[in-house]
Amino acid sequence: MTTLTIHTIESAPTASKPALEKSLKTNGMLPNLHGVLGSSPQLLEAYQTLHQLFMNTSFDADELTVVWQGINVEHGCNYCVPAHTGIAHAMKVDAKLIQALRDQEPMPTDKLQALFDLTLSLVRNRGHVTQEQLDQFYAAGYGEQQVLEIILGLSQKIISNYTNHIANTPIDAPFEKFAWKQSNP
Repeated sequence: MTTLTIHTIESAPTASKPALEKSLKTNGMLPNLHGVLGSSPQLLEAYQTLHQLFMNTSFDADELTVVWQGINVEHGCNYCVPAHTGIAHAMKVDAKLIQALRDQEPMPTDKLQALFDLTLSLVRNRGHVTQEQLDQFYAAGYGEQQVLEIILGLSQKIISNYTNHIANTPIDAPFEKFAWKQSNP
């Protein structure tokens, strides 16, 4: 049951309408998540801004997907996992990587595994990681910038994952074929 309003452009608060119109133009539809976020113009703006900033990090499409989906799966977000599955396919991410993330299986390369491991450690330990974990991440070819970029991605995903948990946001029609349920809640 949905417990928060999913706004249309017409029903949204006036201050949210420009961001929702931008979302419709960008996505060719108004994602249900954006409709929910529309109740708070500030949160909708924050989410859209964080998304754009994260897209502009040093991470490539595979790495963006590892961060997003690693967090989505860890948080058990039944809305974001299907949405980011579709997004990953659109970004030409390898289907094996997409499935490995959905199934919580090992990553196809050591570098992506290091990114996945540090991302999950940040989530599970609320930002507390050891120097050894950082050293392993750096040894895989990443640096301080990427540590901070993971935190940026995590900030975006906290907004969407937590909102979807409260709202029970229905999956958007284009992503229904990628429906997902957490295997170990």
